[in-house]
Amino acid sequence: MGNPDKLIETIKKEKIKPKPKWVFNLNNFLLWLMYFLFVLVGAISFSVILFAIQQTDFELLSHIGHSRIELFLSILPFIWLVLLIVFILGSLYAIYYSQRGYKFTFSRLIAINVGLSVLIGTIFFIGGGASWFENAFAIRTGFYESIQKKKEKIWQNPDKGNLAGVIYDVKDGILEFNDFENKKWIINIDSTFIANPVLLEKGEKIKITGVKIDDETFKAKEIYPWGGREMQKKMRKRRNKNN
Repeated sequence: MGNPDKLIETIKKEKIKPKPKWVFNLNNFLLWLMYFLFVLVGAISFSVILFAIQQTDFELLSHIGHSRIELFLSILPFIWLVLLIVFILGSLYAIYYSQRGYKFTFSRLIAINVGLSVLIGTIFFIGGGASWFENAFAIRTGFYESIQKKKEKIWQNPDKGNLAGVIYDVKDGILEFNDFENKKWIINIDSTFIANPVLLEKGEKIKITGVKIDDETFKAKEIYPWGGREMQKKMRKRRNKNN
């Protein structure tokens, strides 16, 4: 008995029936759906990592006593880095086992998947989605500390010359100021460098470097906007409109 006959005999004996075409189509559809979901979550993770980099204040390293790596690690949300890796690997699995996955080499699959996550994530970040999503995620989960909260902790250190919070009144040479722990300060801004995007007005969030005089008074050396580059651009546009 030849191999074809043996195969036919096995099919008859075990009563093997061919699966209908819709089963394969459904399986392929689910794999592609899983692929796009994995790429999307990977893209969101990448956009949040970009947001963390934007908020790290590398230009102020000399004031806050951290190396570049220490500062980045202190604010980087590792959960998003892990999710990025996991979902890129998941998207590789999904597309590899799809109907046309055999046509792609492994290196090409990696390039496509990473490229898509980076492209979509960058667009999402530029559109402001990363900060909104990351903040919403922090609010809805009890275990996750947002990037903004991490940043607040770094800057809430008046004994070492760092302070951040919200202006609630402006007078001649003086700011009345609430830090992020809702403690009131009097900020002396005589001879203070004030970065161009900063608007000294009620409700403005700022970060300050300087010297603590006592428990209620702080002499500012430099004042910077609280937000990243996108926030600075918005401030410039608002200032131009006011002028």
